[in-house]
Amino acid sequence: MEQNETPVDKEMSFLEHLETLRWHLIKSVLAVLVLAILAFVFNNIIFDVILLAPKTPEFITNRLLCDFGNWINVSTLCINSNPFQIININMSGQFSTHIMVSIVVGVIVAFPYIFWQIWSFLRPALYDQERDTAKGAVFFSSLLFILGVMFGFYIIVPLSVHFLGGYNVSSLVLNQINLGSYIQTVTSVVLASGVIFELPILIYFLSKAGLVTPADLKKYRRHSLIAILALSAVITPPDIFSQVLVSLPLLLLYELGIFISKRIVRKDPSLLV
Repeated sequence: MEQNETPVDKEMSFLEHLETLRWHLIKSVLAVLVLAILAFVFNNIIFDVILLAPKTPEFITNRLLCDFGNWINVSTLCINSNPFQIININMSGQFSTHIMVSIVVGVIVAFPYIFWQIWSFLRPALYDQERDTAKGAVFFSSLLFILGVMFGFYIIVPLSVHFLGGYNVSSLVLNQINLGSYIQTVTSVVLASGVIFELPILIYFLSKAGLVTPADLKKYRRHSLIAILALSAVITPPDIFSQVLVSLPLLLLYELGIFISKRIVRKDPSLLV
């Protein structure tokens, strides 16, 4: 075995691996804790400026969509023009929501650092070529996660808030949105978007393991297209523009996954066997 194909660190015992893993986990938890405390302290910014902003007409996405809608004479693009009222019905509701949101913010902001800690733990066991690949995966995973969070917050959240907050089964039923329900919707959409944007990374590792091939991805392209369009139709206003706005990045991610899988198979044709 060539020298550049061996791990750089000496072999460690099982207990030494556990000790190393423990410190990486401690560092990750401390990073989340520090950032969560900062988010808790600056709650005015977290809630007023960030989380509660998408339901107002002044939010940047709402303003841009409305301006574009006025330009093309499509009034349905003026979303969240009449913001609904958010109420709290639990004694400890606001406090528990404050803590939960602070932790979620800490996890989101610390995600690149957490991923780097995971890579640092796995790095000594990797060969040189695998270390270079994993190092790139850390960077691109963090980048895709951040892009996914931004896409979820600036695109999907305003559309979801508009649709769900204004949906009525009857004119006799008044929507008074609970604080916990609103925050849960926003945070789940943002986190889900960040995870969905990791699709190319997932396809990369599945292709490297020989579990997915470009032919498989092309075979299920139509199924993925239908699923993406169905999801977009549910969370967007009833117009084609909004559906395309949400669908296009997800479709591009899927096509990017096919491209990545092709490159992997081209470099190692044995994966097709």
